[in-house]
Amino acid sequence: MLFQRWFRERLATIEDSERRRLLHRIATWHHMRRLRAKPGKAPLERSQTSQAQQEITQANACLVWLADRGRTTEQCQQADLDTWHTEKLASRHPAQTFLRWCIKTGRMPSLALPPQAITQDQAPLHQHRRLALLRRVLNDDSLPLRSRVAAALVLVYAQPVSRIVRLTIDGTTISVCLEGPPSPLPEPVAELMRACLRSRQHMPYASSRSAQWFSPGRQPGQSIDPAGLQVRLREIGFPPQRGRTSAIRQLVFQAPAPVIARALGYHDKTATRLVTEAGGTRWRYALGDHARRR
Repeated sequence: MLFQRWFRERLATIEDSERRRLLHRIATWHHMRRLRAKPGKAPLERSQTSQAQQEITQANACLVWLADRGRTTEQCQQADLDTWHTEKLASRHPAQTFLRWCIKTGRMPSLALPPQAITQDQAPLHQHRRLALLRRVLNDDSLPLRSRVAAALVLVYAQPVSRIVRLTIDGTTISVCLEGPPSPLPEPVAELMRACLRSRQHMPYASSRSAQWFSPGRQPGQSIDPAGLQVRLREIGFPPQRGRTSAIRQLVFQAPAPVIARALGYHDKTATRLVTEAGGTRWRYALGDHARRR
């Protein structure tokens, strides 16, 4: 695994034995354990290993910062954590994985971590803006077809680009298979997909191993990298993260969060959290018939 090789090389540059020991433990029992569990469900993505590397890097930076203040993790106080996060909050947030692990395992007092700041690039789109973008990708023929289909899947099914790049083509039925059985695409998204599939027949990879992928990459037999698809979407003025967040927030208003989670491949807790953040009240109601009885 590339992450293991990267971590061994990084660990060899750290002279402090206690810092090496802490980083080795969290890498072994948290990051590597999580990364090894991923390939059984889906291919391991570059963004997942990059996130783990960033979290290890920031964990090391946090330990160095504490040492400069004459403290260990056991001696860390709330004022230390507040000061650490005050300085460049966005870049230091990845260290929270390490800090939560220290608190959970008793290597740090039970301290409060600040919530992640939501930037303008992460804030969900307004519903009117979401619908305007959907109309544009469905009707603007000047945009690349594959980018239009990918944007439509984000806005309709709230799918991240990391899943869209793994979509494959099987048969002639216009449907999309996420977590459960295949779901028919609604019109006019289905027509957009048909046009995209027709355009593929004249591509050089039409008869190669890459033909199975909806978004084939440059390497034979592989799909496009998620970062590459994100670049294509931004080139047409579409924000993938904000569009996905807006879509799922609207969907959880229309059906119970667990139903939406199972249909779209989200965790129940994630969908429930989105309902709460959006101000929904559906989760507060008990199951059963609430009709008034005489």
